[in-house]
Amino acid sequence: MTLTRLALGNPVAVAVAFILVVLFGLISLSRLPIQLTPEVQEPEISISTTWRAAAPEEVESEIIEPQEDALRGLPGATRILSEANRGQGRINLTFAVGTDMRRALLEVMSRLNRVARYPADADEPVISSVGGDSRPVAWFIVKPVAGNERDIAGYQDYVEEVIQSRFERVPGVAMSEVRGGRENELRITFDPYKAASLGIELPEVVELVGAEDVSAGFADVGKRRYTLRYTGAYEPGDFDEMILTWREGRPVYLRDVAEVDVKMVDRSSFVIQNGQAAMAVNAHRETGVNVLEVMAGLRQAVDELRAGPLKRAGLGIEQVYDETVYIDNSIAMVANNLGLGVLLAIGVLWWFFRKFRATLMVALAIPACILGSFLILDAAGRTLNVISLAGLAFAVGMVLDAAIVVLENIVRLREQGESPETASAKGAGQVWGALLASTATTVAIFLPVVFLEDEAGQLFADLALTIAVAVCFSLLVALTVLPTTAMTWLRRAKLEDPHHHWWEAMSGAIMRLTGPGRRLIWIAGLLTVPLILVYFMMPKADYLPEGNRNLVFSFINPPPGANIDYMEEEMGKQVAAFMAPYVAGEQQPRVDNYFFVAFANGMFMGARTVDPARSGELIPLINGLIASFPDTIGFAFKASLFGGLGGGRAIEIDIQGRDLEALLQAAGAGFMAVREAFGTMPRPLPGLELAEPELRLQPKERRIAEVGWDRGDMGGILRALGDGLFVADYFDGEQRLDVILRSDKWTTPEELAALPLATPAGGIQPVGELVDVVRTAGPNQLRRIDRRRTVTLQVRLPEGMSVEEGLDLIQAKVTPAIEAVLPEDGFIQYSGSADKLKTTLASMSGAFLLAIAILYLLISALFRSFKDSLLVLLTIPLATVGGVATLFMMNLVGIKQPMDLLTMIGFVILLGLVVNNAILLVHQTRAAEREGLARREAVEQAVHLRLRPILMSTLTSLFGMLPLLLMPGAGTELYRGLAGVIVGGLAVSTLFTLILLPSLLRIGEDKVVGS
Repeated sequence: MTLTRLALGNPVAVAVAFILVVLFGLISLSRLPIQLTPEVQEPEISISTTWRAAAPEEVESEIIEPQEDALRGLPGATRILSEANRGQGRINLTFAVGTDMRRALLEVMSRLNRVARYPADADEPVISSVGGDSRPVAWFIVKPVAGNERDIAGYQDYVEEVIQSRFERVPGVAMSEVRGGRENELRITFDPYKAASLGIELPEVVELVGAEDVSAGFADVGKRRYTLRYTGAYEPGDFDEMILTWREGRPVYLRDVAEVDVKMVDRSSFVIQNGQAAMAVNAHRETGVNVLEVMAGLRQAVDELRAGPLKRAGLGIEQVYDETVYIDNSIAMVANNLGLGVLLAIGVLWWFFRKFRATLMVALAIPACILGSFLILDAAGRTLNVISLAGLAFAVGMVLDAAIVVLENIVRLREQGESPETASAKGAGQVWGALLASTATTVAIFLPVVFLEDEAGQLFADLALTIAVAVCFSLLVALTVLPTTAMTWLRRAKLEDPHHHWWEAMSGAIMRLTGPGRRLIWIAGLLTVPLILVYFMMPKADYLPEGNRNLVFSFINPPPGANIDYMEEEMGKQVAAFMAPYVAGEQQPRVDNYFFVAFANGMFMGARTVDPARSGELIPLINGLIASFPDTIGFAFKASLFGGLGGGRAIEIDIQGRDLEALLQAAGAGFMAVREAFGTMPRPLPGLELAEPELRLQPKERRIAEVGWDRGDMGGILRALGDGLFVADYFDGEQRLDVILRSDKWTTPEELAALPLATPAGGIQPVGELVDVVRTAGPNQLRRIDRRRTVTLQVRLPEGMSVEEGLDLIQAKVTPAIEAVLPEDGFIQYSGSADKLKTTLASMSGAFLLAIAILYLLISALFRSFKDSLLVLLTIPLATVGGVATLFMMNLVGIKQPMDLLTMIGFVILLGLVVNNAILLVHQTRAAEREGLARREAVEQAVHLRLRPILMSTLTSLFGMLPLLLMPGAGTELYRGLAGVIVGGLAVSTLFTLILLPSLLRIGEDKVVGS
């Protein structure tokens, strides 16, 4: 072969090329971004709009619906999820993979500008490309130090200005969020009785307070130009002197009826960490950055803050979650497995060759191929993660295959007396066609995976690229480096095969087993039994493994109408008391950190154990704690490695329709059906009933008109009597504060109805004279998917149940219960893991079939025969049954291993591995026949010559992957099933291919004689 001849003619050039690949590979390794997993996410854009004191119905009609209408038909958008909460509306847009997000962001901004108007006191929409399901890589807790008695919630502005802004300056941080604080507002708190007694009408107060600064342009005075500014806006100290009206020649000041002060907004959330009130700050990373470098930057920022501004402010900061801990452990684990696999593979080589130099020559392929892979990964903009490192571990045995075949052939020729130069040239030349075929097929089967654009493609692009590149490098090494080193290093070596009698005995046994009497039985059995076994042993499909991030998380739906003080007194303090002995180590498992966060629409809790292996023990403990709270729905689960905190193995049942009450009734039926079918409670989003207490103020049209007002005036007045009416904003030189007009606190609906109001034409009237105060109930949140009202039941599957099993159970037991009470215009759809699994199964099935088709056509072209390539493909069922049987045995012995997405890719990798042995046998048989041997002698020669390299390559691959299958540790759940499929499939297929393929090749041997 030309390439081999060139290499043999210039060994120094080969050595230089080898050194350069190693050198630049090491440089690329130092440059590669390090992450836990590849970027697996759907492109998202979130839109958040705040409207203080607004009910969900108003947020839906005034904010969400106009925004949805403007965003209708957005190019590339696949899903619109909207939530209307108290005081806030949120829209999350999901886009198809591959969408140009810069263009999508500009399109979203352009369309939102088409919204005609927003309520006067609603903030402008905030658009973020981070997405609603983004997961923070770090959480920090901020607390007052000993001696600082100030309420931690009052540090909201300080934490935003000092900590949040510093975090967002760290390279690689996309955004930072603050939880548990309270902002300030300039509050005008009036006494409605004093105001009414003095005849002060509230709409007039609103007009006076809302005065603004005005620029009047410029004026030339002499030689100078002056700017004209009217300072009409009130300073906080000037509000007391505001004249509201005149009574008997004397002014009535604002201070006569109201107090003006800068206060914290009403409390709507709190954070408890290890029993103490705290504030929480997180950090989200940008896409494609090195998480380890981002975390190092955050730690440096924390050290600076701790020693500087926070020390002066009397605050302490502590990191309570660090994603890099799991990354470090996982990367170290897979790197150790990679190293152990290399040692085992080299050990197998030495056992076969019994020559140190021969073993070292083959082992040289490992660093060249692995470091060459780093070179291409860096050039392609990929990352170094657990999946790509596992791909390298799988490639260890694969990259040795070509080198083994070439060296074994060179050694065989040397054993026959050929010179070193002739043996090296002829040894590579005789097998390069088969090696090219096996390399091309291995690379070709990954093409469908690389071009998948869904989450499967994102997840396995790194793995496919890694293995494909490593195998290509292995072919170059086998055809250049190995013949060159063999010519030099083995020049004086005496080469004898210590096991040659084994190969002769095994070859004879194979020929006897595939004789005329047994041949058809073997063919029939090995082609049908595997298919039957696969059918009965195939496990149910799952989506992605959860892993163990050492974080147990729980969502809690509080009792309807529970206010923030109730949540703190009746729940927060109970959680602190319950967790105290676990934090102190008095009870097991010992808890390293926990947090409890309450907000307007619910609560969530998270906990981490000192020993990560015992984190699962917290699930029943936290579930028992949640069950002790009355009228509360909640559940605990292990946080998933993939997706946000709400991700993982959860199936979402979306119940959609127009009538909200009918949807809630259907959701209630589904809730009970899920409890009965699964034994666990689903999480209802937003809730199961309209139980949020509501005081509905219904206008008396005639009376309002008689006193000289209209509905708009009355609406503003009632807002002032409630949470407060936004009347202006005030800039204090650093930030803007809302100016809120608000009445003194009232405690009962009757007290509200009795509050007096001064009117333009009706004198003083009580509120109850102008509106009817009705006690009722309403929603605490409204949820819409694709512009239709939706109630979602999030079903988290019990441990050991796959997504496919869960979906089958839901369709059999839950869906009929919902459909029985569902309105005519309602319908049900499944999302979450169920929808993704359906998409993934379709894409993976297509990729698998396409890989087989590519394999068949490629081998046909290389063999110049459609029949011979079909013989090679007939070995695939043997590999499949081996992989399935391994999964079956793992589950049988208690190692839970579902057929998840990562395991499925093992079958695609297996295609490229198992056909290599078949290609060697078919190629050698046909070559011998072309040389004039009879069919039987050709098959016998092929089995005898290729048995040793087949067993060597198979055993090196198996032992190289065994650590990935057998060694427990962090991150192993990602690739354990993948390793099991490959190890089992390769072992079974190799064993039976040596019987099946000779049986097939010997068909018609009586009619084909040598020439």
